[in-house]
Amino acid sequence: MIDKCIQFLKEVKVELKKVVWPTRKDTIGSTSVVLIVVIIVALFLGLVDLGLSRLIRIVLG
Repeated sequence: MIDKCIQFLKEVKVELKKVVWPTRKDTIGSTSVVLIVVIIVALFLGLVDLGLSRLIRIVLG
């Protein structure tokens, strides 16, 4: 069991050496895009929710 764990950790180390990590600039750019998209979607869904709730109030009012 211990031999399997050691072998697994050795293989993990080899695989991690193959990883191409993003640069700081790439990470900041990707994070910015994600945050902007999240804000846009949140605003859109908020407006749709507001519109539908007002429509329901008018219909049921």
